[in-house]
Amino acid sequence: MLNTLSGRFLILTIGFVMLAEVLIFVPSVARFREDYLSSRLERAQIASLALLAGETISPELEQELLRNAEVYNVVLVRDQTRQLALSSTIPAPISDTYDLRDPGGLELITDAMQALFSGGDRVIRVIGAPVREGGELIEVTMAAEPLHAAMIDYGIRILILSALISIVTALLLFAAVRRFLVKPIRGVVGAMQSYAAAPEDARRIIQPTAGVDELRRAEIALQSMQTQLTSALRQKERLAQLGGAVAKISHDLRNVLTTAQLFADRMEGSSDPTVSRLAPKLISSISRAISICESTLAFGKAEEPPPQLTRVMLADLVSDVLDGERLATGDAEISFAEDVPAGMSLRADPEQLYRVLGNLVRNARQAMVSQGRPGEIAISADETEADWTIRVTDTGPGLPEKARAHLFQPFQSASKRGTGLGLTIAQDLVRGHGGDLRLLDTGPEGTAFEIRLPKTVIRLDAAE
Repeated sequence: MLNTLSGRFLILTIGFVMLAEVLIFVPSVARFREDYLSSRLERAQIASLALLAGETISPELEQELLRNAEVYNVVLVRDQTRQLALSSTIPAPISDTYDLRDPGGLELITDAMQALFSGGDRVIRVIGAPVREGGELIEVTMAAEPLHAAMIDYGIRILILSALISIVTALLLFAAVRRFLVKPIRGVVGAMQSYAAAPEDARRIIQPTAGVDELRRAEIALQSMQTQLTSALRQKERLAQLGGAVAKISHDLRNVLTTAQLFADRMEGSSDPTVSRLAPKLISSISRAISICESTLAFGKAEEPPPQLTRVMLADLVSDVLDGERLATGDAEISFAEDVPAGMSLRADPEQLYRVLGNLVRNARQAMVSQGRPGEIAISADETEADWTIRVTDTGPGLPEKARAHLFQPFQSASKRGTGLGLTIAQDLVRGHGGDLRLLDTGPEGTAFEIRLPKTVIRLDAAE
């Protein structure tokens, strides 16, 4: 708590408010002391009115008047004559004399601090001007103990009130700082942590939303830095793996053109009407080859374009993938199955998703053909409120231990014919969608991969 920005601000606010209250406390105590002594002078003047009227009072009444006024003696100066109006025995010598007729502010504060810290076991003389023109001067002697006790009580009440004001003020400021400063800062920190978790995901770059100018400038600067860093990371990765990148593109280009060649061979040797049915597939395969060539140009600039997200009917795309693989199966006893809801559509780049599924299905087919065993390759899909899930399963021999240890690393193929790039490419493309490709299970009974694509775009709300 104390190590947080809001916690330290709370402590500082309480301290500064208390300091302000202390600066107010000193003159307040001085004013209280002046009012207290002035009220004793006024009581003493009222108590002496009986003598001023020429009345004779008994000693008992005189002592009662002095007790009510809380003084020992009362002296009035009227018409240049000094009169001892009321008197009693003074228990101790007079230690200090205070003149309240025209005191200065500094004098009042000094006298108040002296009275507060000198104790109350003293007798003091107080001089003042009578009220309502009751004479030129009034003078009383009194014990300092009641004044000292009253000042202590007043000081305690002022300090308690000051503490309450400080705490309430600090809590209000604390809440305001957390709402308008700390939470936006936490939003920026959350954006930085989210970006650090996956700097290659451009969706995690912060979008400035702060209402405070300074924080908004910080968010804009962070956005610029993250954009440049993401670009630099991509460029560094491309430069470091330039050879691997060329091999990846050649791998996909070879596979797509191989499929096109199979379609062309079938059309060349056939005179039946299936030519009209296969022609669109040939055109589609050649178009994909052209798309990969265009991607090669962008890759050469160290800037692989992000996926162009559109709504894709998954059943149609899966059907295209499996149709191409059926032709490549030849005489092998391999069947293909699909379990995709007819109306299911997802948000993805159709060309990149085709490459992902094509790589997974092709790897499974090649593994089963190399073992000379029959089996089945299936693609299924479902969705939740959070994401779409696609599973590619086969009944092949499973992945060897060495392949599992380096599953998504380039040039780590499980077969002698492969280049070891299919899974690497697939994982890169899925990550570009903000999704995840993982191995669910593998063994003698077969292998299962799962693709998860998020439905929502990451959104960092700094205000919350």
